Amino acid sequence: MRKQIFIVGISLLAISLFFNYYMETSYLFSVIMIAFISIGFYNSIQKKHAILRNFPIIGYFRYIFESISPEIQQYFIERSTDGKPFSRNQRSLVYQRAKNISSNTPFGTQLDLNHSNYEGIKHSVFPTKVNEELSRVLVGGKDCKQPYSASLLNISAMSFGSLSENAIIALNKGAQRGHFYHNTGEGGLTEFHQNGGDITWQIGTGYFGCRDDRGGFDGVRFAEKANLPEVKMIEIKLSQGAKPGHGGVLPAAKNTEQIAKIRGVIPHTLILSPPSHSAFSNAKELVEFIDRLRQLSNGKPIGFKLCIGQTSEFEAICHEMIAADCYPDFITVDGAEGGTGAAPLEFSDGVGMPFEPALIFVNKTLINLNIRDKIRIIGSGKIISGYSILHAIALGADICNSARGFMFSLGCIQALRCHNNQCPTGVATQDKMLMKGLVVTDKSERVYHFHKNTLHAANELLAAAGKSSYEEVDGSIFMRGDEFTHLSDLYFPNNLGNITTHLKKKEGF
Repeated sequence: MRKQIFIVGISLLAISLFFNYYMETSYLFSVIMIAFISIGFYNSIQKKHAILRNFPIIGYFRYIFESISPEIQQYFIERSTDGKPFSRNQRSLVYQRAKNISSNTPFGTQLDLNHSNYEGIKHSVFPTKVNEELSRVLVGGKDCKQPYSASLLNISAMSFGSLSENAIIALNKGAQRGHFYHNTGEGGLTEFHQNGGDITWQIGTGYFGCRDDRGGFDGVRFAEKANLPEVKMIEIKLSQGAKPGHGGVLPAAKNTEQIAKIRGVIPHTLILSPPSHSAFSNAKELVEFIDRLRQLSNGKPIGFKLCIGQTSEFEAICHEMIAADCYPDFITVDGAEGGTGAAPLEFSDGVGMPFEPALIFVNKTLINLNIRDKIRIIGSGKIISGYSILHAIALGADICNSARGFMFSLGCIQALRCHNNQCPTGVATQDKMLMKGLVVTDKSERVYHFHKNTLHAANELLAAAGKSSYEEVDGSIFMRGDEFTHLSDLYFPNNLGNITTHLKKKEGF
């Protein structure tokens, strides 16, 4: 192919020079052809790109189309029910609710309901009245001195660094107006989080914001921020659904001087949080760390977030809670399908337990150990609609967190450029020019409306099921295509019998 390209190029150059000489035409085309032939010659001798070496000049089209393939896929190929992680219909639902316009759809469902994987709510022929009030849940166990009344839907963990400062400010201002909390993510508590909204401060393995000079946990620095009035809860991040066992990732392109100063790291370098905590290394030490944070924060709700992997490890943590008579005020359950700004593909695709079975397992474990009433469960896995809220509650959640749902409310278009600092909507970038496109005053209103309208939709579904409160919701209100079994029967129907047997043996019964 190289020969043909050079033959054509040289022939066109010769023809253009002929016309230049005998007919006194412009030399512009000849100059362009000389430039193309020079670039083609360089392509043919370089050794890094086989496509360009074999197809000089023409090979660039491959890279151009590859760079815009997500847009081609999204705008010209995928159907309304396609698209991963979220379909066009799901994204449109969030956009409409964030803009506070009608989210009704015409003509009927586009889904295949006659399928074994179909899932639906068993509506009542005697629906209850829709409650216009948005439910709240009190978080705080026996050792908590400052319990917090949380909204049913809140902003899940997203760090400043992964998200732009405008995005963080808009989220926090929206949280303030809607009276729900904003999880900082493991990047730490920053000035952009402090715009009036309630805060759940997440402590990751990098201890950003409460980090000593060696990268370990600093109790004094932690206490300074934990006792700020806007910090309502503290969450220890054990693992994240999209990359459990890996630790957080901040690409070098997004690690600006500003972010490096906040986190206490070197700017413009790839930041990999350690896979595990240095403040504790086993279940017993984790429970002791929970107690330490509770004391340092003067009794604020303390919890931890994890993606379930080896179920025996979670059971061991529960046994240590019982032995020490020390319980977290909440446990946040993430699923393997969770979101991330950057993660190795192997971790995103092949590590961790999905949200549904993980939530069922955690809920059943706490019930069987008779400690469910001591701990709130927060579900954090693709929560984007009123249906997904009701679904999570039926599986065992008390509260729901959403990350990508609120990103869509900010204007995210699922461009899949979170990791390279080129987010076109200014949500997941540190590029100042792109960030300017995200107007805080407008987007904070959209955050507020998405939260309010989504919870109202959940209330409507609750009423359609004939229920008056979320305490009445369980797996029995759902049906499935595979013999319409209860969701709770799909995963781990008999898996917890060994727990009670183990306890009896341990206690000498």
